[in-house]
Amino acid sequence: MANTVAELIFIPAPGVGHIMSTIELAKLLVSRDESLSINVLLINPPYSVASLTTYIASLATNTNERIRFTQLPQDQTPPKLDPKAFVTSLYEFINSHCKYVRDIMADMINQSGSRRVVGFVVDALCVGMIDVANEFKVPTYVFFTSNAAFLGFKLYIETLCVVQNQNVIELSNSEGEMVFPSFVNPVPKKMVRTVSQREIDEGLDFLLYYFQEMRKAKGIMVNTFLELETHAIKSFPETNFPPVYPVGPILNLDGVAGKADDKDVLSWLDGQPPSSVVLLCFGSMGSFNEVQVKEIACGLERSGYRFVWSLRLPPPLQQSLDVLFDDPRVLLPNGFLERTVGIGKVIGWAPQVALLAHEAVGGFVSHCGWNSMLESMWFGVPTATWPLYAEQQLNAFEMVVELRLAVDLKMDYKMDMFNPDTNKFIVTAEEVERGIKRLMENNEVRAKVKEVSKLSRATVAKGGSSYTSVDYLVKEIITNTM
Repeated sequence: MANTVAELIFIPAPGVGHIMSTIELAKLLVSRDESLSINVLLINPPYSVASLTTYIASLATNTNERIRFTQLPQDQTPPKLDPKAFVTSLYEFINSHCKYVRDIMADMINQSGSRRVVGFVVDALCVGMIDVANEFKVPTYVFFTSNAAFLGFKLYIETLCVVQNQNVIELSNSEGEMVFPSFVNPVPKKMVRTVSQREIDEGLDFLLYYFQEMRKAKGIMVNTFLELETHAIKSFPETNFPPVYPVGPILNLDGVAGKADDKDVLSWLDGQPPSSVVLLCFGSMGSFNEVQVKEIACGLERSGYRFVWSLRLPPPLQQSLDVLFDDPRVLLPNGFLERTVGIGKVIGWAPQVALLAHEAVGGFVSHCGWNSMLESMWFGVPTATWPLYAEQQLNAFEMVVELRLAVDLKMDYKMDMFNPDTNKFIVTAEEVERGIKRLMENNEVRAKVKEVSKLSRATVAKGGSSYTSVDYLVKEIITNTM
């Protein structure tokens, strides 16, 4: 058995942030044991994302021979995403690939030779695949790409429904705050409603199914670290839920050096004073309508701070989710670019990691996607929170209220991600200006983020808490048998 290769099946969700962090986790695991190999099964996204397509194509050049990629087939008429039942329809789309995963598993077993499948690692959006693994008596680990506090938030909502028989819809519609075991501070009920909007609208049936499936896993890997989310990680019950392992921060740092197309903005940053530039970037799906774009521009100009701003078009549903402006002048105030020459740069796609790593960048206005928060902490850059959709409001709440690692620009902001052009919630130029000034002038938050930066690097170094968690998991995985 000495020459036997232990094979893991990885199944990431079809999203840029999900796939990137999953690939980084795969690299981390194979680096810890030479007998481990990984087959990443890729699901074509149900929508067009140019950056995701480019990234998937680049995976073929991966230099680690123990990580391979298999593109899953797709039904000729796959389930379509329904904006009115987005959560359910997304899971139906992902689960429509179960039969293809089942076929691949059967082929691998028939042709196993010196290989043995020792486990599945599935994205938290792919928990329906756990049943496929169980058919072949293979254990599954779930990779939760967000934070421990949010996982605990979802788990407690399920507890309220199933154990306490509470009407979560009525609770979330009332005024006041709610206490969640994974948060030190009470969470505003209006935030509970916003974060769980789609699940509540769809009847919470899916949430109950989700945790029913999650409990079939052998363990939950969370992209966080103990020193950051100590309270949240210690809040999980010891029974009735799989063990939770903090394994982060899992980051894709390959872009730190920047690409050829990024030279212009990086060269411009080279000429700016240290910590003098604010970066505005709202993720692969973050965009605003014309009114909001003009307010941001005015607020930036009034603040007087240097800036780099990643600006995107609001995409129509079913079209590309990362449309960039050919000419930003179409939405910016007249003369804005001319007045800010030498002060700021308006760009399309942002090399976010390379920008955050640059010593000239001293603040980050962000949508609060968890990958972005981990990156900002890694590089010691304080954040101003402007969440847009999904769990981002809770991420913002954790960063501002729980951890005090960010300032509040508009923590309670919400938008319809499927139709941002009709969004009625406008952040004014005055609010943008105030938020940027608080961000760039808050030395207490800046100092605290610098300390967390050191902790985030220490935890993944040999002897650190996340390093130890990963070592434990690798040893456990290697001992699994078919």
